[in-house]
Amino acid sequence: MRVGTDPISMLWLLPLVATISIVYKSTKVGYIRPLPFAKETAGLFGSIIVFIVVAATILYLLAWAVTGPVPALLDKSTF
Repeated sequence: MRVGTDPISMLWLLPLVATISIVYKSTKVGYIRPLPFAKETAGLFGSIIVFIVVAATILYLLAWAVTGPVPALLDKSTF
């Protein structure tokens, strides 16, 4: 199976993040009660997704700045 890097292929990230959230929370709590466990897992899932989106946006903007307008500005002579 080949997983690409287009936006639709990034949806494969969601089951991975869900699994990480469930396993992490289940190792941190002493007793699992369904409703609080689901709330904590959903919060962790959301925070991981938000972090990934913010990190991807920052990296995209950094790559855009390095390959886009900044090299074009450096090519022009200011004198």
